[in-house]
Amino acid sequence: MKFFVDTAEIDAIAELNALGMVDGVTTNPSLIAKSGRNILEVTKEICALVDGPVSAEVVATKADDMIAEGRKLAEIADNIAIKVPLTWDGLKACKTFSDEGRMVNVTLCFSPNQALIAAKAGATFISPFIGRLDDIHLDGMDLIADIREIYDNYGFETQILAASIRTPNHVAQSARIGADVITAPPAVIKALASHPLTDKGLAAFMADWEKTGQTIL
Repeated sequence: MKFFVDTAEIDAIAELNALGMVDGVTTNPSLIAKSGRNILEVTKEICALVDGPVSAEVVATKADDMIAEGRKLAEIADNIAIKVPLTWDGLKACKTFSDEGRMVNVTLCFSPNQALIAAKAGATFISPFIGRLDDIHLDGMDLIADIREIYDNYGFETQILAASIRTPNHVAQSARIGADVITAPPAVIKALASHPLTDKGLAAFMADWEKTGQTIL
């Protein structure tokens, strides 16, 4: 499974990238706003830092404007994935970008039918939002499983990018179902290394070692 980090914070990306935990990056208007930086400037810096796809999102709502914005974003670097919303206009833009040989991340997916038509429009990535479905008392993992089954049934090459990841459990479940990619905030990715029994075991080891009075160095 590939790990994308969902942030526009350069230091956080660099820390995870140094450990081999970054296969790509996803950004959106909210994350850009949170960073307080210019979208073109920060996206260029991210693209220089990581080798994998960097999703940069259009903000227009009409297809022609999305296409113009997407082409502008694509000029930043070769590893830009243009991010468009799963609307009819977004699908029109997706088809145009796909035909031009560009990577496209179709975002805000909440149903299997949406994922199906995004794949037919040539999406490189489909981003189903797990956490937001959980928020309205639906199981986001059911959507991941449905998309996996549909794509496997027909050989679609669109990669399932599990998004709106809130917990380490979301990551494990997505991996079991067969999502191709997860994108998660840095804190969630770092939390994958944590377990209370690990902490308890380490504390016991250290207490026993201290009793020996020995040192290694």
